[in-house]
Amino acid sequence: MSERIIQTAGRDQLGDFAPMFAHLNDDVLFGEVWNDGALDLKTKCIITVVSLMASGITDASLTYHLQNAKKNGVTKEEIASIITHAAMYTGWPKGWAVFRLAKDVWNEDVPELNEKDRYQNTIFFPVGEPNPYGEFFVGRSYLAPLSVEQVPVFNVTFEPGCRNNWHIHHAKKGGGQMLICIGGRGYYQEWGKDAIEMTPGTVVNIPAEVKHWHGAAPDSWFSHLAIEVSGEDTSNEWLERVDSEEYGKLK
Repeated sequence: MSERIIQTAGRDQLGDFAPMFAHLNDDVLFGEVWNDGALDLKTKCIITVVSLMASGITDASLTYHLQNAKKNGVTKEEIASIITHAAMYTGWPKGWAVFRLAKDVWNEDVPELNEKDRYQNTIFFPVGEPNPYGEFFVGRSYLAPLSVEQVPVFNVTFEPGCRNNWHIHHAKKGGGQMLICIGGRGYYQEWGKDAIEMTPGTVVNIPAEVKHWHGAAPDSWFSHLAIEVSGEDTSNEWLERVDSEEYGKLK
């Protein structure tokens, strides 16, 4: 092996307090395992980064191993591909967390995430683009088509305080809509009834010809899947805005 790993952090930091742990860290882990010749150091660095990422460890220890990976030949392009690939198995939020550390190690500026980006990192489906039906909403919303074949499915995302107008899904037969909350917190309300709080996992079935509205809580982003129920002669009728005073009573 061209370079031998020598580690003294265990004895330097824990030698008097935990001498056995210090020995295992310096002499076994970094002394024997890291210096075993079956795998090259670059490969071991990649394995270690992915293992820590999978465990959700994104503190200074991961930064150290990212630095070690760079030192042992892992390029910016390679670490980007490694993290992207691992994120598909370990979880998207972990990918974002590791990328922020990696960009700093590979000397790339890390732009501050805006509120939309931070929220996007908490849900599986894309937030999408500004809602083309925004004229029927109070506040800002986004629309992401997920399926336009067989059963139309859209992810609708509302910024805090955003809600759509009262509206009715018309149909001569069948029709209506199903809502499935996938992120944040919001409300659904039918005309003449109390509002229903929606949190991830809440499912609402909306029959045709029922006047209703749905949207975010005043202090939370909110996303739901909107599933169109097939029917005959279906149409959507947009009506008046939700009363601001009544909406303001919701928590």
